[in-house]
Amino acid sequence: MKIASLIKEPIEREMELFEKKFHESMASQVPLLNRITYYIVNRKGKQMRPMFVFLTAKLLNEGKVNERTYRGASVIELIHTASLVHDDVVDDSYKRRGFFSINTLWKNKIAVLVGDFLLARGMLLSVDNGDFDLLRIISVAMREISEGELLQIEKARRLDITEEVYYEIIRQKTATLIAACCSLGACSVRPDSEHIETFRKFGELCGMAFQIKDDLFDYGEDRIGKPTGIDIKEQKMTLPLIYALNQANSKDRKWLINSVKNYNKNRRRVKEVIAYVKDSGGLEYAESKMMEFKNEALEILASYPRSDYREALELMVNYVVDRRQ
Repeated sequence: MKIASLIKEPIEREMELFEKKFHESMASQVPLLNRITYYIVNRKGKQMRPMFVFLTAKLLNEGKVNERTYRGASVIELIHTASLVHDDVVDDSYKRRGFFSINTLWKNKIAVLVGDFLLARGMLLSVDNGDFDLLRIISVAMREISEGELLQIEKARRLDITEEVYYEIIRQKTATLIAACCSLGACSVRPDSEHIETFRKFGELCGMAFQIKDDLFDYGEDRIGKPTGIDIKEQKMTLPLIYALNQANSKDRKWLINSVKNYNKNRRRVKEVIAYVKDSGGLEYAESKMMEFKNEALEILASYPRSDYREALELMVNYVVDRRQ
């Protein structure tokens, strides 16, 4: 059995019902909007985020979820989908998960408006049901994602990212949304409990490991997930490159910075940078940090009684670092 099926097994019924509720949450009086949201629903990804919500809730509530759990999962997926639609416009991407992006099929103006609609639906789903505690968790995540993106853009211009700043960027950009999923799951069944913060931390650690794994794909030989060297072409300072810069003598450091700044579209130069990072031990260093985050996340789970839900979350943590795309 595939690992994804094993993770989903304890929440299969909830995920089926969630898909129906999620689709309903996007309903509109505008036929064009309904056509687009139908297209979005039918090209869904792995659905890791709602899975985190349901597994956390069931772990903390003797295997039971409630309507707030479904709303929390729907809100996080609405917000996440909106951010992806907007990202594709900003990045001028024409594909997403192997399908044409919304902006490719319906142009930028419609894509931006669809993203805005999804954001508003997410907010209203919480407000209309009085889920203000859930709304606060989501709103903090949205603020941090925006701050993380802007911090990365600011730092990319000067290429002066330290390891600490890198961790702050990925914490805000990637980890904060997974942290929100887990704290939402906890908050939906155990409001005002210490579990909300515990699982926020757990999700954050998973998200940190997830992003470092993504960074490592950029140095892979078999072009999994995204084309090799794309982060360098986009002047993104990832952990393997930051480590290589820190280890380099002043001459090599100058060459690396010059390569990323001025020769990032030159395929031969990008290959040379990748080779330099590998030779300097950048990949091993990033892998060791990724494993530290993974092990910290597993330690948090170990403090809870063993159950199918805990085991599924442990599988999820391991999947984050073992995945092939």
